[in-house]
Amino acid sequence: MMNASRYVPLLLQGSWFSGISAELRQALLDQAKVMVFSAGQEIFAYGDESQGIYAVVEGCVSVSRCRQDGKEALLTIIDSANWFGEITLFDKQKRTHRASSIGESTLLYIDGQSLEKILSEHPQYWQEFGLLLTYKVRFLMDMAEDLAVCSTAQRVAKRLVLIAENYGMWTHQSKRMIDTPQEQLAMMLFMTRQTINQVLKDLARQQLIKLHYGAIEILDLDGLKKISR
Repeated sequence: MMNASRYVPLLLQGSWFSGISAELRQALLDQAKVMVFSAGQEIFAYGDESQGIYAVVEGCVSVSRCRQDGKEALLTIIDSANWFGEITLFDKQKRTHRASSIGESTLLYIDGQSLEKILSEHPQYWQEFGLLLTYKVRFLMDMAEDLAVCSTAQRVAKRLVLIAENYGMWTHQSKRMIDTPQEQLAMMLFMTRQTINQVLKDLARQQLIKLHYGAIEILDLDGLKKISR
C-alpha cells in the first residue's frame, strides 16, 4: 500500500494544506488512503452519500453537473494539490455533482467517519476546513460576476489565468502548458465551441498563447491578466 506521506511536498504547494496547522496536516495524512483511478472512472456521482474529502496528487479530476436537457455541464477541472468534496462535510447532504478522473489520476481520500472523529476531538479544526470552503465560494462568486459583466475575451483570458495559476491554490510559479481541450474550456465557460475557438485564435494572434492539439501553451501570462481585467 502506498504511503500518503510521500505526497507531502506536493500538497504543501497548495495554499490550504500549507496554511493549516501541522497537527491537522498529520491527522489527515494518518487517515489518508491512496486511491488510483483510471481514465473516465467515476469518483462519486450525483446523489451519492457523503463519503469524505479528496486531494488530487497526480492527474486531474473533472467536476460536472447534469443540465435540464440531460447533458453534463463541466464546471471545473481540479488539478494536483487541490482538495475537493468538503461541502458535504458541513451540510451532510448527498453529492450534488459528479466527479470523474481525466486520464489516470491518484487521489488521497479521507473517509467521513475519520473526519468526524478528528473534528469531534479537535473542534478548532472546523475553522481551517471553513477556509477550504471559502476558496470555492469566492470562485463561484467570480464565475457569476464574469457571466454578468465580462466580455467573451475577458472570460476566456481570466479562466486561462485561473487554470495556469491552479485556481489560486498553488503557492509557486504558474504552469506554462494547460492540458485542457477547447471543448472542455467551452463547457466550463458556457460558450459554444465556435466562440471559444475564435477567441483563442485571437489570443494566439496576439502571441499571448499558442494552440496545440488538446492543450494551450501560455506565452504571456501578464498579457492575459491585462485582458481579463
